[in-house]
Amino acid sequence: MDGTEIRATLARNIKALRGRRNWSQADLAEKSELSIVYLSDIERGNKWPYLDTLVKLAQAFKVEVYELLKPENTPPPATAAILAKYNEEVAAIFEKSLEMAAKHASQSLTAMQNQYRKKTTPAR
Repeated sequence: MDGTEIRATLARNIKALRGRRNWSQADLAEKSELSIVYLSDIERGNKWPYLDTLVKLAQAFKVEVYELLKPENTPPPATAAILAKYNEEVAAIFEKSLEMAAKHASQSLTAMQNQYRKKTTPAR
């Protein structure tokens, strides 16, 4: 795992821990005594925090520092790619289903209109 992946893991873990606690970035910034801007940079993976910053974050969450960095809390990149592909395939299937449903509804409506016309049109 390279530095970029570790930063991404840290960012996802912080977001996940905040989410589980229903904390905003402002809440975490206050509890960890960090600026919101700096915290936001860490969560986006743009900044690599110093060790004392990791300690402050861990104390705010009441977890050990290593828990902020463990990859088990995040899907590995290969899994993320598989999930993204799956999401695309499901979206395509859903879109096709909507198209088919619209076509079927249109055909049904046309058939009902034709039946109505036959019933209401006087015989010649």
